[in-house]
Amino acid sequence: MTEPRLALVTGASGYVGAHLVPRLLDAGWRVRVLARTPDKLDASWRERVEVSQGDATDAGDVRRALAGVDVAYYLLHSMDSRGDFARRDRDLARTFADAAARERVGRLVYLGGLHPEGVELSEHLGSRVEVGEILLASGVPTAVLQAGVVLGDGSASFDMLRHLTERLPIAFGPRWLKSRIRPIAVSDALYYLVAAADLPADVNRTLDLGMPEVLTYADMMRRYARAVGLARRRIGTVPVLTPELASLWVGLVTPVDAAIARPLVGSLIHEAVGDPADARALLGEPDGGLIGYDEAIRRATRNLDPHRWGRRARGVATVVVVAAVLSAVIARRNRLS
Repeated sequence: MTEPRLALVTGASGYVGAHLVPRLLDAGWRVRVLARTPDKLDASWRERVEVSQGDATDAGDVRRALAGVDVAYYLLHSMDSRGDFARRDRDLARTFADAAARERVGRLVYLGGLHPEGVELSEHLGSRVEVGEILLASGVPTAVLQAGVVLGDGSASFDMLRHLTERLPIAFGPRWLKSRIRPIAVSDALYYLVAAADLPADVNRTLDLGMPEVLTYADMMRRYARAVGLARRRIGTVPVLTPELASLWVGLVTPVDAAIARPLVGSLIHEAVGDPADARALLGEPDGGLIGYDEAIRRATRNLDPHRWGRRARGVATVVVVAAVLSAVIARRNRLS
């Protein structure tokens, strides 16, 4: 009897990684995870996987984790409050790429971000692109899957969308509320991650992911409200909120950690549309097709209560945001005078 193929998942304690592991197990893979702190792994599958305890910054630990691996999933990033995350992400990727080549790994799969071509990217999004380029140049066949907002309970980008929408019946926010985005349901993103393991060895490239619908961020907020039965959201934009100020705006309204909110906000200044045609051609689609936006929202909020914020709480949040915007306008005028 042939032994099942072996997949390594890094970042298995994160949102996507924690959901990917059981998908791979259900698809018949043996799964190994690289974890600095095994106790933080999801208890529902922790006993079903091989744990390689180690640090992704240590080349020896990485090589041990990659030994005998058929496909390795690179789901690491440095979205935290420490500085110089681009350098740290670059070093992590180079260590991993070198170790994967030395251990003759069959394929790498990396989840990056959708981004426009030919423009100067935010520091965070530019770093994600650089990591993809390092892995593509590793000599190991690599699939860089590029996704925009991932719609699922626990996804940082979804949680930000959810809290902004639920708490703000009236919102005046940054210009990126008009940015166009092609989101994707988390179950569809996981389908593509699993399917990418079986790409032919000559495929070494980026692939854009996303549902057929393209919406502005403001449209996503309005559609979220409608999908979960909230009152209509009225949303406007102001031109003066820089990414720095916008991250403070998000911090006032949502519980998303500031270290995560800042790079998310910085990336939202860019449109995230891409073209998912090649991904569909090479990887197919899930049974029943890709999930549409409204259904993705309903699934993501199945165990949540979108009505938990009382009218008073929402009103206070709205006043706070308006005050923040006015303060930003006044501060801007003072600097220019």
